Amino acid sequence: PPASQNNEQGSTLRDLLTTTAGKLRLGSTDAGIAFAPVYSTGTPSGKSGRTMPNILDDIIASVVENKIPPNRTPKINVKSEIKDEPKDDRKCILDDSSKLYNDIQYSWICDKHVLWLRDHKNSNNWKLFKECWKQGRPVLVSGMHKKMNFSLWKAESISLDFGNQQADILNCKDSIISNTNVKEFWDGFEDVSKRQKIKNGETALLKLKDWPSGEDFKAMMPARYEDLLKSLPLPEYCSPEGKLNLASHLPGFFVRPDLGPRLCSAYGEYPSELEHHDIGTTNLHIEVSDVVNILVYVGIAKGNGVLSKSGVLKKFEEEDLDDLLRKRLKDSSELPGALWHIYAGKDADKIREFLQKIAKEQGLDVLPEHDPIRDQSWYVNKKLRQRLFEEYGVKTCTVIQFLGDAIILPAGALHQV
Repeated sequence: PPASQNNEQGSTLRDLLTTTAGKLRLGSTDAGIAFAPVYSTGTPSGKSGRTMPNILDDIIASVVENKIPPNRTPKINVKSEIKDEPKDDRKCILDDSSKLYNDIQYSWICDKHVLWLRDHKNSNNWKLFKECWKQGRPVLVSGMHKKMNFSLWKAESISLDFGNQQADILNCKDSIISNTNVKEFWDGFEDVSKRQKIKNGETALLKLKDWPSGEDFKAMMPARYEDLLKSLPLPEYCSPEGKLNLASHLPGFFVRPDLGPRLCSAYGEYPSELEHHDIGTTNLHIEVSDVVNILVYVGIAKGNGVLSKSGVLKKFEEEDLDDLLRKRLKDSSELPGALWHIYAGKDADKIREFLQKIAKEQGLDVLPEHDPIRDQSWYVNKKLRQRLFEEYGVKTCTVIQFLGDAIILPAGALHQV
């Protein structure tokens, strides 16, 4: 509506522009403001002469030249601009964070590549997170399980409530998928005697992948869905209603990726295989959207042939770990549950080339259209990770995920678990 019909000035874009333009005095230099008014050269009647300036041009001009005195030209030292080294945002954050964010409990891990937010309750966490997220760096938030109803996430509780459901279970050792009752999977989660065996008598390494997922998760497990949502870290970004969660605010005509939530569960300890760490429950891959992964439960297996807790800790300690992660391993109140290897998205081409090279060395057929990352066909073991660093300069970021840890990965980051 025209401004005359609207009592509240500036309530529409048209009103805002009109009222702003009306307040600007042509050629005004008040308060050190100088702008060049733009005049039309003709009138509707065809007579030449000045008319009201073009509203948008005036406003833009006043903003662009704001606070530049009319009698002084801005001096730009082109030489100094060229000689200056590019600003290192990462260094700036590391240098300034202790001063700017002294009300936030945090540390840097993995050679200062990963931000660790140690207090999940701090409402200012998102401010420091934002600076790291701009650079596409992973973030770890600990203690999320303290906000959750722990009894909902126990293996026996899920087995009791949903044991009759059918799902695909993957044996990560031989890539064989079987469709079975999920009770069979959950009953072996902490009882070795009830675990599946493969042909040579070894315990299977089982994964119940993405069950349930998305709308199925919400419909099947409403209590757990609500418990998860209220416990998400950095709700400004991670909550479906978060003001900075752009995916949740896309118009309806966009085709969105599956944003979950989804439940990923795996288990199976076998001493002989742990010597080499050649098999993972999630092979190296890239997600198309940002991901937050919360470790809601860690089971302690009982029975013959299973590694003791000290044996598991020893295997973790053999990894190339940050000193702070080693310190967490020695803390009896912490419960480690998953080992992550993370790579920056910018290294994807180098990693792809490296894996194709290794495949050829092993006599495997490498087709031109084959993409080892997209196909999720590799778990990069310790020996290969060392070669990747020596031959391509790509360093692995190793993170141990403890009970209650949320790992937040930007889209494009490569990772295996």
